[in-house]
Amino acid sequence: MDQIDRKILKVLQANARASLQEVGQAVGLSSSPCWERIRKLEAAGVIEGYTVRLNAQALGFTDTVMVQVTLDSHSDNTLEKFGETLAAIPEVIEAYLVSGEYDYLLRVAVKDTRDYERLLRERLYKIKGIRHSKSSFVLRTLKKADLPL
Repeated sequence: MDQIDRKILKVLQANARASLQEVGQAVGLSSSPCWERIRKLEAAGVIEGYTVRLNAQALGFTDTVMVQVTLDSHSDNTLEKFGETLAAIPEVIEAYLVSGEYDYLLRVAVKDTRDYERLLRERLYKIKGIRHSKSSFVLRTLKKADLPL
């Protein structure tokens, strides 16, 4: 990957709907070589896909909760089942296996505190093997950024 590839990625991070002409113009290439570079970046797995960023608040998800979870067991089977269970909960928008005091860090989108209480009762607390959890409501997002290129 060279500087032109990085410039292409930066343009696409800012606007995945940019036309080939717009991307090419921004990086100093004509459409054809620009398209060839984008295809190579896709084939190499650097570009995984193209998405739309949604405004959670506009969709009614006004609260974000960070949930730290500790499991009773760390067997491969337990970790696999826990991951499969989390994948089936739409409110869990990110889940990370982490080092440190807790095993997992979850980012959860909910409508309000009552909605979070419902999620705890109906979904999270019914997951077998959770020893402990700790929740923190996000008060304000200070930084949300793309990858540094």
